Amino acid sequence: MEWVNETLVRQFVFLGFSSLAGLQRLLFIVFLLIYLFTLGTNAIIISTIVLDRALHTPMYFFLAVLSCFETCYTFILVPKMLVDLLAQKKTISFLGCSIQMFSFLFLGCSHSFLLAAMGYDRYVAICNPLRYTVLMGYGVCVGLVAAACACGFTVSLVTTSLVFHLPFHSSNQLHHFFCDISPVLKLASHHSRLSQLVIFMLGVFALIIPLLLILVSYIRIISAILKIPSSVARYKAFSTCASHLIVVTVHYGCASFIYLRPKSHYSSSQDTLISVSYTILTPLFNPMVYSLRNKEFKSAVRRTMVQTSYPVN
Repeated sequence: MEWVNETLVRQFVFLGFSSLAGLQRLLFIVFLLIYLFTLGTNAIIISTIVLDRALHTPMYFFLAVLSCFETCYTFILVPKMLVDLLAQKKTISFLGCSIQMFSFLFLGCSHSFLLAAMGYDRYVAICNPLRYTVLMGYGVCVGLVAAACACGFTVSLVTTSLVFHLPFHSSNQLHHFFCDISPVLKLASHHSRLSQLVIFMLGVFALIIPLLLILVSYIRIISAILKIPSSVARYKAFSTCASHLIVVTVHYGCASFIYLRPKSHYSSSQDTLISVSYTILTPLFNPMVYSLRNKEFKSAVRRTMVQTSYPVN
């Protein structure tokens, strides 16, 4: 433990997997394989969408951006976690911790607002199909992604500034495997109720507002689908939304459990388990849901592989 200016904390020690000392090498292998598969799957999704002109639509544009977010998101957290699983000293500097928290929150919050944009895209596609190309033009799609990033940047900047302006003079042992908000706050020597309230309200803004927008979109989508006379057409319309709904449920379920609880209900072991799910498993799960269930995307992958293997002169 390093100290300056009368026990000012300069680094943190991760204790996230300390209770599983005998399994850390096995966890390293399992997490590494999942991480490599996730990177490979997202690389295939992004490259296929870029290379296949049939996928140059708003839905796949948002999916490519989502895959980029998840690739960066896992890159911020997983490599450090893998190194720590094999290291004797699992530390991160004070500055490194703040950068990790800012980056993680930026991508996570942007992801939330991007899911809301994807919900709006499905609403326009089903409720206003004749005006879809006008309402969801390239400029609108880029604007929605930029707005999602701007909201994510604002939330992450304010939250990280509030957390790391607090005094850290006591323990530097972080009961987690990355610099998440609650574990770091728990180490602060003291913090005002105002800072706690602001951080909580920012969490509400980043989670509840996009979720409400998604709910409004799907209320209108379901209402429109129920008016379709053909059962086959109804099924086809709803199936285009199923992947998005699954990802929304997983994302907001995990995030709400972690960030919208009273501080008195904080449990380091419980949070570590949930955090593993949304840092390791969810980024693996999302591309599989969107790509492997999608016949159009699988056809595009085959076309891209053929074109890459046998390029037309």
